[in-house]
Amino acid sequence: MSDFPSSRFERGKIIAKTGLKVGTNYAQRYIKKKVTGKADDSKEFHKTNANEVFKEFTKLRGTALKIAQGMSMDNGFLPEEFAEVMSQAQYSVPPINKALVRSIIKRELGDYPEKIFNKFEPEAFAAASIGQVHRAELKDGRKVAVKIQYPNVRETINSDMAVAKSLAKRIIKKGSDIDTYFNEIKKTLLEETDYIHEGSQIDQFRKRFGSDTIIIPEWIQEFSTEKVLTMTFVEGRHLGDFLKENPSQEERNHFGQLIWDFFHEEIRVGGYVHADTHPGNFLFTHDGKLGVIDFGCVKLFPDVFFRNYLKLLPTHLANDQEAIRELYIKLDVINPNAKVQERELEYYNFARNYGIMFSKPYRYDTFNFDSQEYDAEIRHFTKEAPLSNELRGSKHFLYTSRVHTGLYSILIKMGAQINTLWAKEVLSELLDMEFEQYKVPVEV
Repeated sequence: MSDFPSSRFERGKIIAKTGLKVGTNYAQRYIKKKVTGKADDSKEFHKTNANEVFKEFTKLRGTALKIAQGMSMDNGFLPEEFAEVMSQAQYSVPPINKALVRSIIKRELGDYPEKIFNKFEPEAFAAASIGQVHRAELKDGRKVAVKIQYPNVRETINSDMAVAKSLAKRIIKKGSDIDTYFNEIKKTLLEETDYIHEGSQIDQFRKRFGSDTIIIPEWIQEFSTEKVLTMTFVEGRHLGDFLKENPSQEERNHFGQLIWDFFHEEIRVGGYVHADTHPGNFLFTHDGKLGVIDFGCVKLFPDVFFRNYLKLLPTHLANDQEAIRELYIKLDVINPNAKVQERELEYYNFARNYGIMFSKPYRYDTFNFDSQEYDAEIRHFTKEAPLSNELRGSKHFLYTSRVHTGLYSILIKMGAQINTLWAKEVLSELLDMEFEQYKVPVEV
């Protein structure tokens, strides 16, 4: 594939066609169930439809595949088969052709790859939503990964967001501040297409979090531009390949603990947060280290928002309903001045119960994510979420939720048992609160 549709019309046409086809399949299934009492609930049915969506989104790349990545972290809203298929968007997208790769490097770095690098593998070893990655070796012998951005990706963001916004406006309640959310998403996507920005984030995270157990690549600035990013190569396997090796419980716990501690170390240190917590961005090395890669999506949350967000945890652990309600107002989850307070109460009750369930790992010194019961609990709450055409919550929830739910999703897939003591100390110090009093389980 040498080119991608970049106009709003072309991309909108593909999205509409895909939605119509898959929507028709599910509508027919629904009608059949109403008429005969039976419907095709087989895994194959859901997988076939997911493959159809993925195939068309692959033609679009960019924003469309970012949506697919989001689907891959679903915790109950979609059939499990969708999440399984969409996980391909994390690092297994069909690559662009070799001739196009050579021309992009020539245009961006000033010469063809065989002249710039000591070695360059023309076959990509990973490909995702915005770019694909090639193994290479510098003239000084260092092994590197070279990420090449697909053509027109930056240009497609405007058309994709325009299509998405026009669709959303038909659904979202009039008067809702839809632009705030869409502007935040667009800003983040544009940052992800700037590889110089990503390179500087790699540098910052390497200085802050690089250690004997956390491996963060080194940015090679002289061989990087806005559309080509060169960094030192991190050896390791992704979560799917790691699990295929049938690792021991000890190995699962070890890597799960590294991911859990990395997340809480970010909170302890403060500043930018790696806001793209999905399996494609972690590597499990054979010598027991955790590789953290892909720093395109990083966020610096405002202090006031982030402190209130962190306060959600101890207030839910204590089941302090007045404090919970106060935080929900500050975080724009509920509106104390709404005309219909019954609706606000419905949101309050759902959010409170969801928060109590989500804070559960922090109630214990050790928590077992290898729990079908806890997985089912998360899926239940996702499916029971109140549906409406209103936008709820601060725009920053778009990414804090992505980080935290992504963390839980990975740990559940790993079946890891996590020691939470240090994490609770970190949060307690930040909020000047004592966690010992919150160990008694709260009935939902």
